[in-house]
Amino acid sequence: MDIQSVKQRFGIIGNSAGLNRALEVAVQVAPTDISVLIMGESGTGKEIMPQVIHQYSKRKHAEYIAVNCGAIPEGTIDSELFGHEKGSFTGAHEKRKGYFEQADGGTIFLDELGELPLSTQARLLRVLESGEFYKVGSSKVQKTDVRVIAATNTKLEEAIQKGKFREDLYYRLSTVPIKLAPLRERRDDIHLLFRKFASDFAEKYRMPTIVLTPEAKEMLINYTWQGNIRQLKNITEQISVIENSRDINAEKLSTYLPAVYQNNLPMLLPNDGESHSGMSERDILHKVLFDMKKDITELKKIIVDIVNNNGNVEVDFPENDIAIINKMDKDVRQEYAPRETFPARPSISFQQPDIHEHEEVEEILSLEEKEKEMIAKALEKHRGKRKYAAKELGISERTLYRKIKEYGLK
Repeated sequence: MDIQSVKQRFGIIGNSAGLNRALEVAVQVAPTDISVLIMGESGTGKEIMPQVIHQYSKRKHAEYIAVNCGAIPEGTIDSELFGHEKGSFTGAHEKRKGYFEQADGGTIFLDELGELPLSTQARLLRVLESGEFYKVGSSKVQKTDVRVIAATNTKLEEAIQKGKFREDLYYRLSTVPIKLAPLRERRDDIHLLFRKFASDFAEKYRMPTIVLTPEAKEMLINYTWQGNIRQLKNITEQISVIENSRDINAEKLSTYLPAVYQNNLPMLLPNDGESHSGMSERDILHKVLFDMKKDITELKKIIVDIVNNNGNVEVDFPENDIAIINKMDKDVRQEYAPRETFPARPSISFQQPDIHEHEEVEEILSLEEKEKEMIAKALEKHRGKRKYAAKELGISERTLYRKIKEYGLK
């Protein structure tokens, strides 16, 4: 099978060795019924591989169903996958076929596999091993002949260590693993993809195609692209629609590249013998937040001591910390000046604060409140659409659904 013809058929752009190898494996394994696990970061195009495998398999004329496991609430996912009997739970007004019953003889693609609850993982393992399953609310065994292809953007080995994913299911699904490289490891393909997207959007919006200057092209290629192909496509569309000039220089391009993902991010250096090697950006961010929470807790204890001691308390801070705290003190005064009258405080000597002030400071310093505020803003921005709000927050729809219930958000 010619890989180039596969690319043309499915609109796949790129010539990197990793992409070509992934396609070769997909085409080679397609005629079999072996389970395939596709691994790669979010936005790398994992959803294309199951379509390639299905179309080159003996099941190509049967049903192909793609399921986003992260988009289905935990309480209903068993019903979605395996179906349910009438009256099996509140709202089950009639009997329903699940995806495994609908896809009998065909292929089912389970995206975001790592989001499956452990109880559902046990059901899935039985389907893979024996082709048997039970509908929700039924004691009758049903058979299905389905080829399962799964994809994940999480490291399942780590999830297994944490007890969040079954080890036996992992080995059963990963008979043939296919790994898709992130866009930052496919530098030669970045400009090819940009040109394809620019051409498509020019045709869609009936306008001339945007073109990058050499400096802008260099910037595009050297960017980190944490959102991978999806992020590149979105930015190309933004530029195509917003910019009047069709010649895009480096200065214009830089305004569309989020600074948080630039290569010049400050690096966390090892402290007290601790090494951050192998940590992802999200892991490092979590560590920073936990360290910050620890500092906040210590600051709260100091404030409580001041309240309990009824008066001025001198606190022995290092010289650098005194400068920082004085600046924080000034910022807090400016923030609350319209509501509270603060006496002049020329030194770091603390006075006993009003108990309402103390509660407001604690509220400001609460990480939970900040999280709630960010979720509320994301939901408002996307008009209550959880799919897009979850994508912006960098969490799954199931996690967002749980947080909404936890915080009582609408």
